[in-house]
Amino acid sequence: MHRRRRTALVLSAAIVAAAPLLTACGGEAHPGAAAVVGGQRITVAQLESRVNEVRTAQRAATTDDAQYEQTIAKTGSLTRDTLHSLVLDRVLDRAAKDAGVSVTRKDAQQMRTALEQQAGGTKALESAWLQQYGVAPGRLDDSLRTEIEAQKLATTLGADMNTVNGKAAFWKAMSEASKKLHVTLNPRYGTWDVQKSSRVDAKTPWLREVTATTTQQTA
Repeated sequence: MHRRRRTALVLSAAIVAAAPLLTACGGEAHPGAAAVVGGQRITVAQLESRVNEVRTAQRAATTDDAQYEQTIAKTGSLTRDTLHSLVLDRVLDRAAKDAGVSVTRKDAQQMRTALEQQAGGTKALESAWLQQYGVAPGRLDDSLRTEIEAQKLATTLGADMNTVNGKAAFWKAMSEASKKLHVTLNPRYGTWDVQKSSRVDAKTPWLREVTATTTQQTA
């Protein structure tokens, strides 16, 4: 899901337990951090809070337990996808700042009004964003701001996102921003690919072994 989560309108074609401590590039430990971006922590508590917001919204949108369980099954990677989005948003902010791009409240309101008209109202838009991109209703405005920021960045870069060269130019700017921010993830959530500005699952063969052993012992 994380490849669809953010910049859904502009980048839909391009784009969502290990060590207890996260170590940044300088070797400084960051207890309780899910990621460190530009020296600022995204804590595990913040990540879990965002995930809970989505789960609460999903539960409210379902009619019974069976439907909710199906929803959970379809969004099993929600935690990792949410972290990907939180990090990518900060990378985008840095890339936009470097390019002199800014987003106003009026920009976001205009986009929301237009999308609500297309979707058939506020509730319909919130439902669509929740189902397609894992965005809780209370975070919709933030998500739309990200959409606009991506659009403006692409325009400033002269990057046509419908072309291979345009996408390459956009993601080059994102990669440069990732490098400047020294993004580091807690190993339990994978690693950050600077070139692609994307989260990558860590290879943990021991996890399958431990899980299998636990299953056998409890069987």
